[in-house]
Amino acid sequence: MTAFPAPPEELGPDHGSLAHGVPPSPPGTIFALAVTGGVRMPPRDGRQVLFGRNRDDVHVCVGEDDRKVSRQQGFLVRRGDSWWIHNTGKLPIRLPGSRLLFPEEEPVPLAEGYTAAFVRGSAGREHLLEVYVAGADGRRPDSRPQDVTEPPRMWRLTPDERLVLVSLAQRYLLQDQYPQPLAWRQVAEQLSELKPEARWSGKRVEHLVGAVRARLARAGVAGLTREEVGEPVGNALNDNLIKELLLSTSLVPPDLALLEPEDDPGGVPAPPG
Repeated sequence: MTAFPAPPEELGPDHGSLAHGVPPSPPGTIFALAVTGGVRMPPRDGRQVLFGRNRDDVHVCVGEDDRKVSRQQGFLVRRGDSWWIHNTGKLPIRLPGSRLLFPEEEPVPLAEGYTAAFVRGSAGREHLLEVYVAGADGRRPDSRPQDVTEPPRMWRLTPDERLVLVSLAQRYLLQDQYPQPLAWRQVAEQLSELKPEARWSGKRVEHLVGAVRARLARAGVAGLTREEVGEPVGNALNDNLIKELLLSTSLVPPDLALLEPEDDPGGVPAPPG
């Protein structure tokens, strides 16, 4: 067993989730927790918190029964004013925003507050390491169980915009396993069959969707311009737009009813091939 200088304070498996709060602590204190328990470490330069599969060689045991997880998958270290996460295992660690930290890649600094890190294991399993860095006041966020739930920021769409975007995003709304946006031509053909009097064309669809992307980009949504994404763009701009509309609940699966002919009693047609 590896000997650790000044081991961190242990947190038992009954501690719960760090997402539900942590006790008041000095600023910069780090908490790391998995399903089997975790630790609390003060913010002293050079201090480390090791995590991985081998319970005897780490501070926080992650994926103990999963051989896809490395015995020492990584560690958290205090340098200067920040905690950093290193990956020393064989698989990437997934951080917020779908950021992948690859083995032996440069470490990533952790922001104050809560961070969820995932290690992918066998048969599609994902093992969670929760990390919390105490902020400047050292206090946890207040619990607010009785507060009214804050609604997502929904984007206002005109009837034509909603119709076009539902057609464009129908494979996402149908929850296909690997969805892609429809092509402009496919959207125009589907809407022309649905509402032939509206004179839909690929160019009209493209301009309408481009205007929605530009409007959301001006409002601060990332990943909706060629300058941000870079070439080749492919489907990235529309994919990012659709994901924002879904995550904000601006588009929801019941919107697929817009694609049903008015004289059709029910059933969404299959996406155009």
